[in-house]
Amino acid sequence: MSQVVVASALWDWLVEPFQYAFLVRAIWVSAFVGLVCAVLSCYITLKGWSLMGDAISHAVVPGVVVAYALNIPFAIGAFVFGFGATVAIGYVKSKTRLKEDAVIGIVFTGFFALGLVMITKIPSNVDLFHILFGNVLGISRSDIIQTLIAGCLTLIIILLRRKDLLLYCFDPNHAKAIGLRTGVMYYTLLCVLALTIVAALQTAGIILVIAMLVTPGSIGYLLSDRFDQMLLYSVGSSVFACVFGTYLSYHFDLSTGGTIVVVLTALFILAMFFAPKYGIVAQALRQRLHHSPDDEPQVVVDQS
Repeated sequence: MSQVVVASALWDWLVEPFQYAFLVRAIWVSAFVGLVCAVLSCYITLKGWSLMGDAISHAVVPGVVVAYALNIPFAIGAFVFGFGATVAIGYVKSKTRLKEDAVIGIVFTGFFALGLVMITKIPSNVDLFHILFGNVLGISRSDIIQTLIAGCLTLIIILLRRKDLLLYCFDPNHAKAIGLRTGVMYYTLLCVLALTIVAALQTAGIILVIAMLVTPGSIGYLLSDRFDQMLLYSVGSSVFACVFGTYLSYHFDLSTGGTIVVVLTALFILAMFFAPKYGIVAQALRQRLHHSPDDEPQVVVDQS
């Protein structure tokens, strides 16, 4: 009898959000954004571009403000300024002796500060809290369309250039040696990165989108050496975190974007400790077995 009660309570817990249209929208939009971010996250992890994703996510703020002030889709302004920031980073890096991390820090903080100044001076209905932390529960139909367009463009570009992008991220010197146009790959990856950030803006917000771009790929990287399996683990963990995080945010009245990232971080911690090959526990066990007494060299005494 108690098992029936528990099963009934669990079923009610699962189906209750589907009574509300805005929650149904939030769940599938979050899952779609999680899919897009997870696919790109694998390439970003291999390339080591987590800081670049952070830079672009902050650089879109002035674009969002300008777009709302001009009454044009926010995705256009966000993409223009996000991609513009990457061009600025490349230009400053090529013209100065500064290292890339310093250039990225200067450019993205400058763009972000410009956006904050514009919010205070340009009349618009921009809510800074929603820009920073997302508002998937209140996402409008037009924002959903913009998210779908940006996300689909990202997936199409990655699908068409997946092999070239993979080689460029894994070994750019080899890619250049075989005749691949690495400059084109550089800006292609930056373009899809900007598009993905635009797609995730309403769900996770600027502050949390970097976690959506870095953590799923990191989980996959810990769990597998093969890129196709890494991609599956990345997508699975990201989509699960988005759906389950949205459920938790509804039932416990929490920030949706923040809850999604917390669930994703919890999955990363589990992978970090319990990954079968690269987890902390597995490495400790291998080290212990390697240094077990049976493996210690034995001293043989010649009694002849």
